[in-house]
Amino acid sequence: MLSAAEQAPDFTLAAWHGPDVALSALWQDRPVLLAFFKVSCPTCQLTFPYLERIHRGQQGPRLIAISQDNAVQTAAFQREFGISMATLLDAAPGYAVSSAFGITSVPSLFLVGAGGRIVWSEAGFDRARLTDLGREAGVETFAPGDRAPAFQPG
Repeated sequence: MLSAAEQAPDFTLAAWHGPDVALSALWQDRPVLLAFFKVSCPTCQLTFPYLERIHRGQQGPRLIAISQDNAVQTAAFQREFGISMATLLDAAPGYAVSSAFGITSVPSLFLVGAGGRIVWSEAGFDRARLTDLGREAGVETFAPGDRAPAFQPG
C-alpha cells in the first residue's frame, strides 16, 4: 500500500452517475481523501457513514469514494448508507487504480495533498483518524451515542 510522501498515481475513472474524473483535477484547490471500498465489506459499511459526516463539513479535504463494484451495486450501497459524496468506479476485472495504489484490503484511505503527494494512508476503520479528519472539516465525526470501535481492520 502506498504511504506518506509517495506520489499518488494519476488516473481517470468513470463516475457512477457523471463524467469521467481525473485525480489530478481533484487536488488543485484543496487536499482530497480517496476512500476505496467494496459494498460487501463490513468495515466499509461501518466507515462510510462517518466519512459522509465529514464530507458534509464546510472545510477540510474533498472526499471521493472509489468503489470496487459496478454502478448498480454502488448505487444500492449509497442509498442504504446515505452516501452523497462523489463516487468513482474501479470495478473488476483488474481494479487498475486499486492495484496502482497497492491496496490489499478495504477500506483504504489516502489523503492526497498538493502536487499529488500522499500525506497519509490508512487501511481499515480508525476512530482517532476519522475524528481528526472531522475536526479539519469543522464537524464532529462521532455523536455521543455512536458505538464505534477504536479500530477495525479491513
